[in-house]
Amino acid sequence: MEHEHSHDQDTEQAQTTRRGFFKLAVGAMAFLGGLVIGVPFLGSLVSPVLRRKQGWSRVAEMGSLPTGQPLEVKFSARTEDAYHSADVLYSVWVVKHAADRATVFSPVCTHLGCHFIWKQDRGNFACPCHASLFSIEGKVLYGPAPRSLDALQHRIDDGVLFVQWERFRTGTPAKIPI
Repeated sequence: MEHEHSHDQDTEQAQTTRRGFFKLAVGAMAFLGGLVIGVPFLGSLVSPVLRRKQGWSRVAEMGSLPTGQPLEVKFSARTEDAYHSADVLYSVWVVKHAADRATVFSPVCTHLGCHFIWKQDRGNFACPCHASLFSIEGKVLYGPAPRSLDALQHRIDDGVLFVQWERFRTGTPAKIPI
């Protein structure tokens, strides 16, 4: 009888160990599942706070730009959004003042986000959507635009213009990065 009693104890210990293992395994799988779902979710909540500014993009050789005349220049920049990165084509308006001095504007109208153009015959930037007009310095001359054109950070190294692309909220008097 003693032999049967110790066999029952061994079986009971084995079942407890098996049961404990399954509890641990289910708990570990639930934890890993929570991580797989939770980390990207938390990342999407925190990423605007920790958002890194985009790096510097090579735009043009300063020698190729006309002095005192706005020129729309297209360039490619690497963007990263969550887990996706890609090369994106952007454009900016560059007004070269001297070989080592320029102003760079985002091509986006500050009113509702349409792309404006340079009107050579009038000597101003014009938004075709709602008739806002801007001076060559970017100041509002006419229309519903709530602020001047958005100037972008730029630098000139060894005769090459680099720009740090950035978007701003439209329709507000304040220049707010988005």
